[in-house]
Amino acid sequence: MSEPTATTELLLSRIRDVADYPEPGVMFKDITPLLADPAAFAALTEAFAELAVRSGATKIVGLEARGFILGAPVALRAGLGFIPVRKAGKLPGATLSQAYDLEYGSAEIEVHAEDLDAGDRVMVIDDVLATGGTAEASLRLIRRAGAQVAGVAVLMELGFLGGRAKLETALAGAPLEALITV
Repeated sequence: MSEPTATTELLLSRIRDVADYPEPGVMFKDITPLLADPAAFAALTEAFAELAVRSGATKIVGLEARGFILGAPVALRAGLGFIPVRKAGKLPGATLSQAYDLEYGSAEIEVHAEDLDAGDRVMVIDDVLATGGTAEASLRLIRRAGAQVAGVAVLMELGFLGGRAKLETALAGAPLEALITV
């Protein structure tokens, strides 16, 4: 494992552990202190924007809901368009949808059908990679829209949950970047 950078140390110092939330035995990683700190939020935005530019992305997809908070300023900083991927039923007009399995049930995400096309290279931004279900569904959705996947970037990867392995096939060689792995 490489030495932590100043940016990584700053980001880590602004992520609060909340024990037993949302249920006993879970250690929740709260990013709201990071968002409240303009220097930390700017460092995160800059790191993601550099990844997006390096990947050749033309658009940023943010996954509901914290991916919206993180992805929109990244798109602005990198000079790219921002596309929200929302829970089913939240977008008006024509949408493309993708169902995926959860630990106890299933869910569905959607994107406006006209927001992505064959010329787009899309970077997916989210706060946490856990089991990989939502990220995998977003990659399928992007490809179904005819766009290419430029990569996935997350603030934090919960390595012990195996999301990276689940995404391997769906990434099809596109990079998965985690600024922090726990």
